[in-house]
Amino acid sequence: MSHTNLRKAATGLVSVLALCSAIVLPGSATHAGMPDLSSAAYPVAADQWPYVGGDQAGTWFSSLTDINDGNAAQLGLAWSYDMGTERGQEASPLVIGGVMYTSGVWGIVYALDAASGKLLWQFDPGIDPMSARNACCDTVNRGVAYRDGVVFVASEDGRLHALDAKTGTEKWTADTIINRKQAYASTGAVLLTGDAVVIGNSGSDLGDGSSRGYISAWDIRTGKFKWRFFTVPPAPDQPYEHPELAMAAKSWGPNRDGKYQNGGAVWDGLSYDPQTDQIVFGTANASPYLRVKDGSERHDDLFNASIIAVNARNGHMNWYYQETPGDSWDYDAVQKFVFANLPIGGTPRRVVMQASKNGFYYTLDLKSGKLLAADAFTYVNWAKGVDLVTGRPQFTEVADYSHKPKNVYPSWAGGHTWNPMSFSPKTGLVYIPSLDVPNVIFNMAHNGGALAHLEGFFNADGVIPDETYDTAGFKRLFGALPEKSELQKERPGTKLVREILKAWDPVTRKVVWQQVTSEGNRGYDGGVLSTAGNIVVQGRGDGTLWVYNATTGQPITKLQTGSHIMAAPMTYKVGGVQYIAVQVGYGGSGISFPIPPSSAAYLNQNTNRILVFKLGGGPVPPPDKRVNPFDYPEPPASTATTAMIAHGEEKFTEYCSRCHGFGPGVAPDLSRLPPEIHSMFNDIVLKGALAQLGMAPLDDLVTKDDVEAIHAYLIDQQRQGYDAQHKKTASR
Repeated sequence: MSHTNLRKAATGLVSVLALCSAIVLPGSATHAGMPDLSSAAYPVAADQWPYVGGDQAGTWFSSLTDINDGNAAQLGLAWSYDMGTERGQEASPLVIGGVMYTSGVWGIVYALDAASGKLLWQFDPGIDPMSARNACCDTVNRGVAYRDGVVFVASEDGRLHALDAKTGTEKWTADTIINRKQAYASTGAVLLTGDAVVIGNSGSDLGDGSSRGYISAWDIRTGKFKWRFFTVPPAPDQPYEHPELAMAAKSWGPNRDGKYQNGGAVWDGLSYDPQTDQIVFGTANASPYLRVKDGSERHDDLFNASIIAVNARNGHMNWYYQETPGDSWDYDAVQKFVFANLPIGGTPRRVVMQASKNGFYYTLDLKSGKLLAADAFTYVNWAKGVDLVTGRPQFTEVADYSHKPKNVYPSWAGGHTWNPMSFSPKTGLVYIPSLDVPNVIFNMAHNGGALAHLEGFFNADGVIPDETYDTAGFKRLFGALPEKSELQKERPGTKLVREILKAWDPVTRKVVWQQVTSEGNRGYDGGVLSTAGNIVVQGRGDGTLWVYNATTGQPITKLQTGSHIMAAPMTYKVGGVQYIAVQVGYGGSGISFPIPPSSAAYLNQNTNRILVFKLGGGPVPPPDKRVNPFDYPEPPASTATTAMIAHGEEKFTEYCSRCHGFGPGVAPDLSRLPPEIHSMFNDIVLKGALAQLGMAPLDDLVTKDDVEAIHAYLIDQQRQGYDAQHKKTASR
């Protein structure tokens, strides 16, 4: 498929070979005479980046030193590659034997010459765009895996693909989805163990169609199914697939509704430790996560919001630790893990660490799962701490929003989310792309607003009090919310919404240095790379790529790319030259929000690119400008009543706002529709007239009258914008 067609398929109006050097690495015989395929037989060469996180410890650290704190100011562009799409980019490429392998939206795979950017081959998994409806947060992909001349990827529709690394030819494929009537999608990077390819999925947030979490393992050579571990119990009248689920079911209480699938998706954060031969992964929120908000009837809901370790050969559970019992705040525990050997309490320990969405930094013994430390790395007010004996959080009154809105830190976006953190063995510090962001969260059924449901939030909502926070504008739909001035009293002198790059010492358990990266509105800033050259590299939502001194946090340089950066950079060396690479493009969980006005991508097209830098390189050419991004075409005439428009606003908010916002973004701004789209609006929403572009029909969610009301509301919004636009022009 051409770049032009890829861009159209991924965005559209309404949505969305050269031979490489063979790598011979040492191996050893193992049981049954099979070659040992575990990572222990695959040492990481300093000039390569063979895993999404750089190594199997997930450190996002490189021992390369050619680019360092003394010369990083000389960085410039070496080469760039246009990926042909315009969605969110969240993967970090691999580089092996001089070839770069990476994935983009839908699970498209690219192989490029790592020194020049020349395309060697491209694999398109052939996704049915209708499946985009199952993607909670854009059709993103977080990376590929490589082993013995084979590249592995999970496409957005939940299929695993094994590709010949020289040609991109598919060797085998496996369908990992157990029930295609549920809202399953795959966005995470695949994981390789000694003999298997492992993947989870997403879908905990999508209402009555939400999915039941699990991970599954497939034979690395043949793609045949090996085992599956479910993270939550089945419906009350169904048998347990494995014994751990009997224990889990007891923690759900008597009021569990069997129509829900319980959630617990594993959409990111899969890690494998060859020393213990176990897979460590985190699980997402419950589904629904607002059943009983009253603290008097709170149940743990295992194994949601938990860290789980299973035997990599058979999937049997070794241990678990639940970070957020009875999660009611969307505190997924799927953030990426780092394995390390650290002195904890003066004793050397092999540990697993995570900066969790719930705001606490957890350190556990990797072999036993024993909790060793849990400390707030960002501002937290839903709990006053974690009891290290019981492992349970100590809830505050802020945690209970069942009858009154509460401003909860961190927000549903988390104190840290999917964006990778980095651990430097050289400095001993962990560099966390943290969020200092609250949300006013409330029970929609009890707050007096017109809405009692919001797709993706069940009957709760969390409104982030950024610079667009408008209590008067929210009141009709959501009810009364606290004024921003009232919220500010909790932390006077501090912006309510900030993103901060923090250097955290996991031994002394404190912040060593920090840099604020955005304020006022979320920038959706990127993940982090650290190196032995004593540098830390992070991209921001405003389009800049920053390099810091890893020890002091002092900025060394910044490069303007003209593109929004969410993914974590990586580094490699080819032909004696060290490079730093990063994929750029806005989307992901911000798909429904306009690109931040502070972003260089606000006025530029959201062109997905791979940008590669070296010492002595040149400036980065920005993408093409957007064409009239703020113009309102004249809308069609409308005779809709005020009541019809109000009903349309409600239905738009319930079912459309998850993807569509007002302003330049990923999904189109429906308040600026051209005449040809207005004329086919009903057919698009009810009949899937643009399904080939990713806009699946919503006929199972809304009626014809609902759609006509939604259209009336959008016409009204467009009329207001058009009139204001012409009034402003006339006054000049």
